Amino acid sequence: MNIIGISCFYHDAAACLIHNGKLISAAQEERFSRIKHDKSFPKKAIDFCLKENKLTISDIDLIVFYEKPFIKFDRIINTLLNQAPFTFSLFKKTLMSWLKNKLWVSSIIKDELNYNGEIIYSEHHEAHAAGSFFTSPFKEAVIVTIDGVGEKACTSISVGKDNNVEIIKEQHYPHSIGLLYSAFTQYCGFKVNSGEYKLMGLAPYGKPIYKQLILENIVSYDASGLVELNLNCFSFEKGKSTINSKFCDVFGKKQRALDGEMEDFYCNIACSIQAVIEDIICTVLKHAKELTGLNNLCLSGGVALNCKANGELLGKYIFDNIWVQPASGDSGCSVGAAYIGWNHHLKKERVFLNDSLNDQAYLGSSYSNKDIEKYLGTYKLTYQKLDNATLCDTVSSALQQKQIVGWFQDEMEFGPRALGHRSILASPLFEDMKKHVNLNIKFREGFRPFAPIVLEEDCNEWFDMKHVVSKYMLFTVKSDKKKEIPSCIHEDNTARVQTLNKTENPLLHNLIHNFKSKTNCPVLINTSFNVRGEPIVESPLDALRCFFYTKMDLLVLGNFILQKKDNLEVDQQLIVSENYELD
Repeated sequence: MNIIGISCFYHDAAACLIHNGKLISAAQEERFSRIKHDKSFPKKAIDFCLKENKLTISDIDLIVFYEKPFIKFDRIINTLLNQAPFTFSLFKKTLMSWLKNKLWVSSIIKDELNYNGEIIYSEHHEAHAAGSFFTSPFKEAVIVTIDGVGEKACTSISVGKDNNVEIIKEQHYPHSIGLLYSAFTQYCGFKVNSGEYKLMGLAPYGKPIYKQLILENIVSYDASGLVELNLNCFSFEKGKSTINSKFCDVFGKKQRALDGEMEDFYCNIACSIQAVIEDIICTVLKHAKELTGLNNLCLSGGVALNCKANGELLGKYIFDNIWVQPASGDSGCSVGAAYIGWNHHLKKERVFLNDSLNDQAYLGSSYSNKDIEKYLGTYKLTYQKLDNATLCDTVSSALQQKQIVGWFQDEMEFGPRALGHRSILASPLFEDMKKHVNLNIKFREGFRPFAPIVLEEDCNEWFDMKHVVSKYMLFTVKSDKKKEIPSCIHEDNTARVQTLNKTENPLLHNLIHNFKSKTNCPVLINTSFNVRGEPIVESPLDALRCFFYTKMDLLVLGNFILQKKDNLEVDQQLIVSENYELD
């Protein structure tokens, strides 16, 4: 039994394949199209899922779409009509867009894939909840989903038991925790639905001095975590902007321009809204615990990617056990949709996934050494092929000497994080490394933090991780090692840690272990293999282009290693700028 799950048409389009109840492949469309947050129908991602598993579309028994288009269309049209006459032009544009394709999902699926089988639909928050619960280790759990908006729901509480997920409480649009955070994302000069993680990264540079002002003028919430936005300060219902001049008037300062000067004021704003969001989320979760009496928690939705809030949650001890879906955003809804098909529609027995990178994250495309060598030969590059032990020793020495390494191995990660297969690696021991990688490799804002990847057996010595193993980089934890590893400990002495064991990624584990033998440090900087505005690299060609476009020193593709200094004259196709739109 083969089921494809699909999410698309809003942002972060993706597809996955479930075989006999087990998730075996998943990928975002952006990785193949090279358009960040690509929202288009995920034809390339579906093609990958089929090809990877030697299937054709005739082998697919069921396709599940992640939301119900007519319900969403009804909400959008009614919202625009309620804002008339200000929204007439937008109403016409939206109507044409939906009537042209978004309403006719079944027809698009059939036409794009030449598919003649069964197609069903889940609800958006149902897909989020299912994606989290059915990838979790729990037989029973309360599930909390928080995002901008699905069809109508913005926050939901569900109960998962055995092979069933049931939503028991929802808060509907427009009063949305996700849209609240997006509003402040825009105010601080970042792109909505793209730069929310930047707002989170900016928060530790400030102080929460505007927290009360926000609660008095922008948002309020009750004892159950139900929020009420002051809609006079927002414009998302009119479709042109998330915030308006009244929002700015509350703080007495205009919205920061994209790439404008980062003043202390905006750092304090970021810190203040982060504090508000954390309080609201904790209130929702306490209510969910009171409502259900359950001690296991599953989290999903875009807000569940706020690892700072997740880290704060660990210290509250509201739940005994917490699972955050590694792909908590809309891409992960493809997984939830597929599981709705298996567990709800077909009423099959639930198949549990292991809590491992191989089952939960390493689900994308891979390239053999033979595949890689074809690329290297095509562009007449100078390289070495090394066995694993020599490779790790060579790369660890380069890292020790302050070189920056592109690291491309095995299956591409599913979700927003680079977890050791499509990564840029650097030594955390140098104080200026963060600035160097931000400005010369990633071409992004200098304040942006980097995540440490640490050997699981050493994590408690370097980070306060007594109560969590963070394989998927979804929690921030405290550390007192800022002097030792200054480039990956943030301003508030926290870090978004990834723990790594030898079983799940033996090659990278061996590399870090080798680095530790030379430096007494079991930690590396791990950031995604891309530049600002670019999706994480998918293929060896993507990796080569990123390598030659930046000031990376070393590139590792499988067992092949390239030195920048040995390849100073290369095909211009490898160094041309892709002109990615800044996020």
